[in-house]
Amino acid sequence: MSEDFTDRKTRASAWFRSLRDEIVAAFEALEDSHAQGPLADQPPGRFEVSETSRASEDGSDAGGGLMSVMRGGRVFEKVGVNVSEVHGHLGEAAQRAMAARGVPGMADDPRFWAAGISLVAHMQNPHCPAVHMNTRMFWTPHAWWFGGGSDLNPCIEYAEDTAHFHGQQKAHLDPHGADLYPRFKAWADEYFYIPHRHRARGVGGIFMDDRNSGDWEADFALTQDIGRAFLPAFLPLIERRRVQPFTEADRDTQLVHRGLYAEYNLVYDRGTKFGLATGHDANAVLMSLPPLAKWV
Repeated sequence: MSEDFTDRKTRASAWFRSLRDEIVAAFEALEDSHAQGPLADQPPGRFEVSETSRASEDGSDAGGGLMSVMRGGRVFEKVGVNVSEVHGHLGEAAQRAMAARGVPGMADDPRFWAAGISLVAHMQNPHCPAVHMNTRMFWTPHAWWFGGGSDLNPCIEYAEDTAHFHGQQKAHLDPHGADLYPRFKAWADEYFYIPHRHRARGVGGIFMDDRNSGDWEADFALTQDIGRAFLPAFLPLIERRRVQPFTEADRDTQLVHRGLYAEYNLVYDRGTKFGLATGHDANAVLMSLPPLAKWV
């Protein structure tokens, strides 16, 4: 691949950072506005921001990112919004995994660059759904692609919430092609399935990976709209549910459901495996895990 991707890498990384800033501001504003409920008398939650780094085998700079985590807020029990930009050489296991997915040239030149945003929110009120979102760009000397999506993970399901979340995904995907939403929805249903539990992790959403149509600008625009869909898909659900009364039984249901989330992320999630295998900050990679969970 002879094309110079320096500018495109810069643009993609800047976009992920700007989306991160928008989401962090929106979540802190939600904490400020939450003046009702059992936690309304405590200070609103705020993100703690720290830099992360990727460890290279030779000790050279291999990039990093920002980890932004809020714990114990009025609305969010734990939420992380991370961005990263990393580079280096893929190890043999990662090379084999990439080659198995059809990425060319891994044996000849295992250099890579990747940037993205990753978000997971676990809520105080069991009626508020947990949520996951990420978008990313990956580059090697012989290939590039985008990936990501959003999925909703309620422990107590509401059909109208699911319909709203999926409706926003569809509305943001349709301008890029009427076939994309049904394809990406089916992909999410397959990807976020937990085989050993014989069930889905949540109520789905959209997911794509290895997106390379040959038109970088079009694929970047699609990736941006996946990111733009997140806040209008998620915030109205929290506004609706955050002051809804809940019982100890509801809380127990929430903690058991979080066990499913932890199992999936530790056993199956491709991003978790890649981050740990390539030496990225373990705390940032495992940010997605819930603060409390239980198993029956």
